[in-house]
Amino acid sequence: QVQLVESGGGLVQAGGSLRLSCAASGRTFSRYHMGWFRQGSGKEREFVAAITWNGVSTWFADSVKGRFTISRDNAKNTVYLQMNSLKPEDTAVYYCAADRSIARITEVDGCDYWGQGTQVTVSS
Repeated sequence: QVQLVESGGGLVQAGGSLRLSCAASGRTFSRYHMGWFRQGSGKEREFVAAITWNGVSTWFADSVKGRFTISRDNAKNTVYLQMNSLKPEDTAVYYCAADRSIARITEVDGCDYWGQGTQVTVSS
């Protein structure tokens, strides 16, 4: 079992930055690949970024490549999403997710564990 709690969301102007954190409970955090997803109002949830258990490999949605980075600190049971050059279209609730399968960590319907989400609002 993994419990996930996101933090760091808020209101920011376009062009600004935010860093989201996702704290995980449990002693097996380092065994899980971690992902970030988002869901805008009236939209379907979509993949944003993912990172392998050891931090060696990362993946990003085309819409955030070059602006967002994902990292993790296994000693702190935490995964981060650094978001730079934010745009109004990045406005969404951001969720972190955990799964032991690389194949599933980028899939909206695939991840085993989800946090409750944190709101990010980017004003123009």
